Amino acid sequence: MSYRSTHAYFINHQTPTTMFDIERWQEIFDTIRKNKLRTFLTGLSVASGIFILVILLGFGQGMQNGIEKEFKQDATTSIWAWPETTSKAYKGLNPGRRIRFKNNDFEMAGRLFKEEIEYESPRVFVRDVNINYGNEALVYSIQGVSSEFQFIEGFSTVEGRFINYKDEISLGKVAIVGKKIKQDVFNKVDTPIGEIIDISGIRFTIIGVFKEQNEREEERIYIPLTTAQRVFNGDDKLNTLSYTLPPVENFEQAVAQAVSFKDNLRNYLKEEHVVAPEDDSGVQVWSAMEEAKRYYGITGNMKIFFWFVGVCTIIAGVVGVSNIMLIVVKERTREIGIRKALGAKPWSIVGMILHESIFVTAISGFTGLIFSMTLLEVVGPHVKIDYIVNPSVNFNVAFSTVMVLILAGTLAGFVPAWRAAKVQVVESLRDE
Repeated sequence: MSYRSTHAYFINHQTPTTMFDIERWQEIFDTIRKNKLRTFLTGLSVASGIFILVILLGFGQGMQNGIEKEFKQDATTSIWAWPETTSKAYKGLNPGRRIRFKNNDFEMAGRLFKEEIEYESPRVFVRDVNINYGNEALVYSIQGVSSEFQFIEGFSTVEGRFINYKDEISLGKVAIVGKKIKQDVFNKVDTPIGEIIDISGIRFTIIGVFKEQNEREEERIYIPLTTAQRVFNGDDKLNTLSYTLPPVENFEQAVAQAVSFKDNLRNYLKEEHVVAPEDDSGVQVWSAMEEAKRYYGITGNMKIFFWFVGVCTIIAGVVGVSNIMLIVVKERTREIGIRKALGAKPWSIVGMILHESIFVTAISGFTGLIFSMTLLEVVGPHVKIDYIVNPSVNFNVAFSTVMVLILAGTLAGFVPAWRAAKVQVVESLRDE
């Protein structure tokens, strides 16, 4: 260090030094210019830590958004039951029996759990039929449902109306089609309402168009359950029983309510169809609320993991800053000794080292923040991955993380700074 810069430093320290001291900032920039590569690599490790943390948090939020979107397709409190094949012998009956639900199962369950149910609807799949619109053959799923099914499935009717009670009791030959069917088949008419489709020789009038969040589920045609059973299936067989439960105050109560209803419904159906209590194959019952809790738990754990990975990366960067400051102190031992010999106070030496540590950490942290937030802002809305929707991160959380990083950078620079302040003048002047 030259006599001029040392003398200037001595003069400057006759008065208190502030963060806006021009001489101090010139000194910091001189040090950085002399060690460009070292400073760049140190800053890169810090910036990459913030960058990785923000990106990981963004994708964690994207996963939560995706899961919420999936569960919004159906009513959150929906519960579905369907029959399968038994896997265990019970009460003299062999395993491998195919369980069949019938109208009586639905009616009895409705009476038993009347106080717990908000909406209910059975469903039957209509198979082995031909569907035609004019001369065009259609290949779509046909399902027979009741009037309350729209509230369980969670879709909206965008044109016309849904099936009502009158359609059910009169065995109405009416149908509701999905929006995608409207776009693909009825694109030459203003509205499909009133159009006729032929289902295995029976004419059905379209009375409504529904919209789903999942476009694949718009490739369905709904008809009254009674019509589906009487005209096509010839009996009272049901494929699924579906319910929604009344809303409650909080998520945990909703989960507890769903678990209780699910268990009671399954126990009733197993007893009714002579299925062993420990047989998990004969009767299946699925709860959207339980599934939501499981997925939210997975998302929460992944967020904790993302935080762990990001924080570890940031710590690595902060340790790098601390090591660099130790090297800086070692290289400037003789200079620090001269400063102290000219009257520099210990805290001014500490401030000199801390200023450089804070500056490098702050610039690197905000650089990583800006790049990561920009990337999420530009790319996030266009990400199309299953269960990941619009990955983003709360700016306040990201900004607070950078503030914590700067504090960590300050602490990282304090040990080298304190070491510099304790340098003995005589020993430092001997340093080469």
